[in-house]
Amino acid sequence: MMDVKGMSGVEIEYIKKHHKHEIMDNQCTSFLIKHIKAPIHLVWSLVRRFDQPQKYKPFVSRCVVHGNLEIGSLREVDVKSGLPATTSTERLELLDDNEHILSVRIIGGDHRLKNYTSTVSVHPEVIEGRPGTMVIESFVVDAAEGNTKDETCYFIEALIKCNLQSLADVSETLALQDRTTSTDCN
Repeated sequence: MMDVKGMSGVEIEYIKKHHKHEIMDNQCTSFLIKHIKAPIHLVWSLVRRFDQPQKYKPFVSRCVVHGNLEIGSLREVDVKSGLPATTSTERLELLDDNEHILSVRIIGGDHRLKNYTSTVSVHPEVIEGRPGTMVIESFVVDAAEGNTKDETCYFIEALIKCNLQSLADVSETLALQDRTTSTDCN
């Protein structure tokens, strides 16, 4: 069930439209929203890079993509120490440059995430009078063995919060550099 308290109508509509997950009894699902003070083209340029998640995901140390960057492509991700994982094999499920949607499914690796699928959608908005971006990330996953659904969700939400904060930091730095560069040229 979606908790819509405190959410705008726009946020609710985007979630209904782009973040539908079929959920089994042993699975948990959630979504997180991050408002970023950077234009959508900068944020999407980072999110869409299935081949370079380490550009903004702090727990990824290395990524190797097999084949061309297209739906069905596989990537091998090395995870930094400190997490209960070392590697992850992931498949690109959806990459829509028009709607700004990326979906990834974990299909293997040394970790406890089974049947994990994540969807990220990126939407333009205005923040403090400047172009900004709303990022919504949702997921569905089996409850990890030995953990409740709530514990599993809490852990994944914590990782996604870190990733989204890092995405905001990188995007906002790029936006500031763009504004500074364009000001210097005038």
